[in-house]
Amino acid sequence: MNTLKNGERFLWIALTLTGVALQAQTVETVHVISRAVERKVDLPGEFLPYERVPIHAKVPGFVSTVLVDRGSVVKAGQLLATMVAPELTARIAEAEAKVQAVESQRAEAEAKVSAAQSTYERMKAASATPGVIAGNELIQAEKQVDVERARVRAAESSILAARAAVKAEQDIKAYLRITAPVAGVITERNVHPGALVGTANATEPMFQLETENRLRLVVAVPETDVARIVRGVHVPFTVPAYPGETFTGVISRLAHSMDPKTRSMAVELDVVSRNAHLVPGMYPTVSWPVHRTKPSLLVPPSAVASNSERTFVIRVQNGVAEWVNVKKGPASGDLVEVFGPLQADEEIVRRGTEEIHPGTRVTVRNPPAKKG
Repeated sequence: MNTLKNGERFLWIALTLTGVALQAQTVETVHVISRAVERKVDLPGEFLPYERVPIHAKVPGFVSTVLVDRGSVVKAGQLLATMVAPELTARIAEAEAKVQAVESQRAEAEAKVSAAQSTYERMKAASATPGVIAGNELIQAEKQVDVERARVRAAESSILAARAAVKAEQDIKAYLRITAPVAGVITERNVHPGALVGTANATEPMFQLETENRLRLVVAVPETDVARIVRGVHVPFTVPAYPGETFTGVISRLAHSMDPKTRSMAVELDVVSRNAHLVPGMYPTVSWPVHRTKPSLLVPPSAVASNSERTFVIRVQNGVAEWVNVKKGPASGDLVEVFGPLQADEEIVRRGTEEIHPGTRVTVRNPPAKKG
């Protein structure tokens, strides 16, 4: 070749390259695998109390005694604090005095009924003798009995209303005893004896009560992983406070709505906190199970090639290479999940590369299968 002139050398190189281009490239291929994939992703969560109750005073008054403090474990109905309300005491006394007044009016009306009834009976007996009692006078005496009886009924109605007013004030007086609506632990105490509470501008609660042994674990599940969430499934999680220890929660509630900012759905798990190890405010790491609604397509990671414009695999059909755009998903063992216009069992090049252009003729040469 050293004896060839320059023009002959260039011609020889061109003919050689053309011959190489016309030859089919030899590649090793694999088949696209389709199977159900179950995997777990680590998602951050947050513990919230199962029930959180801010306790406010229902009526204005002054705090008399405080029987609990931050961290106190209480039972439902337990007395937390007492209050005094001088204005309420005065209203109760006034209502009770009104009851006594209307009872006196009823007694007076009953006495008048008796007197009118006696007068009517005497006049009726006298009317048996002709000319002694005029008929009109007898009728007037009978009507007077009816009037007095009506006054008795009115007095009885007033007594019922006055007694109801007393009971209403006494019911309000019961609000001066602040009790726990549910069992739990006091997490905030914001009052001391002598404090004025229950006014219109009092926004801060007297106490904050939270359930102790039952928690809500809220997990923001990404949109890509919300398929096939099943209630009742036990999900493991860990917390930084107890390294090396794994806890479990039960999927109980779904928001059924995506957060437009994070593109995630809030899912709640019920967690039992034995011995109060887990508390609201902790941030656990949840090993969230992910299930696809249909079998996934899996290929070797080496089969996925990328450039500045696309990510693709090279499909082989009738001995010709074809680029198929795909989206790469998470790994599943020694394979990787892909999304794109592929079908199960289709043949693709094991090692994808830009050097195998679309339309290139290829020859498949796979290594012999290992004997079991």
